[in-house]
Amino acid sequence: MPGRGDRGGRGKPKDAKGTLRRILRYLAQYRGVVFALLLCAFASNIGNLLGPSFAGKAIGEAEAGPGSVDFQRVFYYAGWMLFAYLGSNVLSFLVNQGMMRVSRRVAQKMRSDVFDKLMALPVQYFDRNQAGDIISRVSYDVDVVSTSLSTDVVQILTSVVTVAGSFVMMCVVSPPLVVCMLITIPLSVLYTRTMGKRTRPKYSRRSAAYGHMNGFVEEMFSGQKTILAYAHEDAVCEEFSEINRDAARAYRDADSLGMTMGPTIGMISNLGLSLIGLLGAVFYLKRIVDLSQISTFVLYSRKFSGPINEIANIINEIYSALAAAERVFQLLDHPEEAADLYGAEALTEPEGHVEAEHVSFGYLPGKPVLHDLELEAKPGQTVAIVGHTGAGKTTVINLLMRFYDVDAGRILTDGKDIRALQRRSLRRAYAMVLQDTWLFRGTVFENIAYGKENATMDEVVAAAKAARIHSYIVRLPQGYQTIISEDGGNISKGQKQLLTIARAMLYDTRMLILDEATSNVDTHTEQQVQRAMRELMRGKTCFVIAHRLSTIQNADKILVMDHGDVVEQGTHEELMASRGAYYKLYASQFE
Repeated sequence: MPGRGDRGGRGKPKDAKGTLRRILRYLAQYRGVVFALLLCAFASNIGNLLGPSFAGKAIGEAEAGPGSVDFQRVFYYAGWMLFAYLGSNVLSFLVNQGMMRVSRRVAQKMRSDVFDKLMALPVQYFDRNQAGDIISRVSYDVDVVSTSLSTDVVQILTSVVTVAGSFVMMCVVSPPLVVCMLITIPLSVLYTRTMGKRTRPKYSRRSAAYGHMNGFVEEMFSGQKTILAYAHEDAVCEEFSEINRDAARAYRDADSLGMTMGPTIGMISNLGLSLIGLLGAVFYLKRIVDLSQISTFVLYSRKFSGPINEIANIINEIYSALAAAERVFQLLDHPEEAADLYGAEALTEPEGHVEAEHVSFGYLPGKPVLHDLELEAKPGQTVAIVGHTGAGKTTVINLLMRFYDVDAGRILTDGKDIRALQRRSLRRAYAMVLQDTWLFRGTVFENIAYGKENATMDEVVAAAKAARIHSYIVRLPQGYQTIISEDGGNISKGQKQLLTIARAMLYDTRMLILDEATSNVDTHTEQQVQRAMRELMRGKTCFVIAHRLSTIQNADKILVMDHGDVVEQGTHEELMASRGAYYKLYASQFE
């Protein structure tokens, strides 16, 4: 099988604008709610901007001098200032609550799209990517995007309104003092753009490092018993420590650089405030501005610089969200399994006649696994495929099921090229029992009936009896209604395999694939299951991959493979009489 060439989710990053546009398209699905929230945010900012104006007017009324202050007017403006700020805070609360709900809906939709995409991706994608990294994209990366939407987007949009409104108000209050802002604004913009180009790649690397770490953890957890059996705990811990250090370094490099933006922008803002104080004092002495204008201008300058500081402080979160979104969109952009050819036929009521003509195939270009494969299985025949590990046995099954398409030659089912058949109908024509058993969290009944819709209890029991698992099931606490834990963790491997065999027996198909289907059961049970299978699969085309050659002696045809070539084929008696490769394999198991 191909190697995991995309470890850690590394890939060509998309541009920030393209990623941002795609995020906004998700938000556009809730544009009515988002528009209402933006109106509330705008109203909140208007109230926030009016506050300093009322404060300046109150200070202006107090400037009249001792004994001549109109306290009624002062309290009047102070009351309006309180009303403006209170209304602004209430609207801000509503906006934040509403945006949080929208972000959760966006995350839900994004996860649904990712999961639907995973169901449409070819097997090749899962062969080349760690399961933990894929899970990281579905969970961690989507959560990062959702969190950023719920907090950062509204904050940035409202900050832009506040900055623009504050600048307009400063121009109205005192145009001469605006010259101070014309010095600090370019400095802030230039610094933010420069740092943004440096920090964004570091956040992309951080997301990739976390995906790689999650992939390693998932891989080690799934193989925990093997690790303990070989006393390999220390080596695994050391390897994880190195991967963890790499992820920590990526986190540190990204945040240490990103965290400098807030203080630096704050310093630039304080420089502007100092210039306002210095220049304002000079203008006041020259009677160009009065105290009310200076105090109002200072308040608006704080309103102007505050949002800029906030944006600088959250810019690292924005870049982190963009990096996470890139990984999600990389998965969504991955080519899906090739669509069926135009006019492809549905395989209905197959007879089970399968042929392979001069088939060649390789998982990687220039590295063929199969060379000029010739195979024929007539309806009702059992074809066994044997050979050393790596000979290409499982590859043949992958091609029959169209998990991969052939590079050369063709495979026929009932005389039709399988590439001209609808892929879904082809796969539904086969029942499969693999060496790697898969059970989901659910009842025993649900696991056995998985392949057959509306299966009855009698049918499930009959299949379980044929698979020699019924007697075990009835001893369970709730019998067929007993809940099996995730991946069958609360039953033995042999019992899991018998349940998957029962599932295949219940599935009404004309063709069957058994890939080391009895490798986890004892010899006595295997003999019983083999007899039951021969009875229940009579008249069906069967492909059997087996290492125990004693289990395939009754096969109609045996293919012996070696390094991608069929070196021998025939019945058990014919191959034993020829004393070739099959004879040597058979003899080696009984020496």
